[in-house]
Amino acid sequence: MTSNTSLIILTGLVIFSYLFDIIAGKTKIPSVILLMLLGIGIRQLLDYFGLITYNFAAIMPTLGTLGLILIVFEGALELRYSPDKNSVIKKSFLSALITLLASSFLITGIISYLSGQDYYRCFINAIPFCVVSSAVAIPSSSNISKEKKEFIVYESSFSDILTVILFNFMINNRHIGIASFANLGIELSAILLVSVCSCLLLLYLIGRLSHHIKSFLIISLLILVYSVGQLFNLSSLVIVLALGLFLNNANQIKFPLFNKYFIYPKLTHDIRQLFLISAESAFLLRTFFFIIFGLTMDIHQLQSWSLLVSGGIILLAIYLVRLLYIKLIAKTDIMPELVLIPRGLISILLYYGLPPDLKIKGIETGLLFVVILGTSIVMSLGLFFSKTSIATDNPDVSDVL
Repeated sequence: MTSNTSLIILTGLVIFSYLFDIIAGKTKIPSVILLMLLGIGIRQLLDYFGLITYNFAAIMPTLGTLGLILIVFEGALELRYSPDKNSVIKKSFLSALITLLASSFLITGIISYLSGQDYYRCFINAIPFCVVSSAVAIPSSSNISKEKKEFIVYESSFSDILTVILFNFMINNRHIGIASFANLGIELSAILLVSVCSCLLLLYLIGRLSHHIKSFLIISLLILVYSVGQLFNLSSLVIVLALGLFLNNANQIKFPLFNKYFIYPKLTHDIRQLFLISAESAFLLRTFFFIIFGLTMDIHQLQSWSLLVSGGIILLAIYLVRLLYIKLIAKTDIMPELVLIPRGLISILLYYGLPPDLKIKGIETGLLFVVILGTSIVMSLGLFFSKTSIATDNPDVSDVL
């Protein structure tokens, strides 16, 4: 394949992704589903013509991690803090934590019944199915009310972080005891310390850099801090969320010494520029990640009725937990919160992060695809009918939605 052919293919995929985003805005079908289907279609063409392809599965963890960092960072850069939002933050954190734990235990029981494996192994394999994907939820919440969107951004970001913490904790502690929780406390304390230092350092650098290129440098430093943290088994996604929130709200800190050294006239402009570049980069990485996931998936697994039934049972468990939480604990509107719990990029990353000796036969990419597709379809239909219902009840707001 020539370099020109490669460039035509790559740019064509980006154009398709852009068109899929437009379609998603009109139809409420998540663009990631269209990207995965495009990847599956490409795989079928390659197999039909007998073309040899690169082992794309090898780059998926790196590509997905970069996309996750930028998506969470982009979402955090959109959030402005004020004391009246403490309630939203608390509710979103509790929602992410409770639904994660409840879903994990319920799906663990399902996997144990289906596979007959021990509970530890089943729990590890259940975790990827229990995380709300910020990569899908945040873009999909763009057309709902500001208050609900803030809740979804916080909840999906907390869900990503808490799930990664739980996943790392279970992987590193096959026998859980007091020492395990002591190590977790040390880890979280280290994360908070690194977060504070990183936030101050990066904000200081932004204000002191005179070079016209600074956004990509800041993003590179953020990725560097994240990667170093991961080497020490720290849940570095906390750092990403903290930095985004800190940068977008730094001018609200009213300490004279802080303002003297960290706040400068062009801060708002630079943060806006950083947000735009993060959003563009996240779009590009998300595009190739989901296309490659579709390209690497074995769709022949989907011919198994047992796999489809297993996926359906897991989907029922996911929405049962969500419904019970909304009705019994949150006591808020059912829609659109009930449907805005898609699975996606982080679920795939966690699955690929499973040690080979802990993977369970039958709990594979085909089942993951069924669950991702199922939650996306439910979310699309739920958002579509919610919008229709609101527009019918109040025609004046139809243009806003």
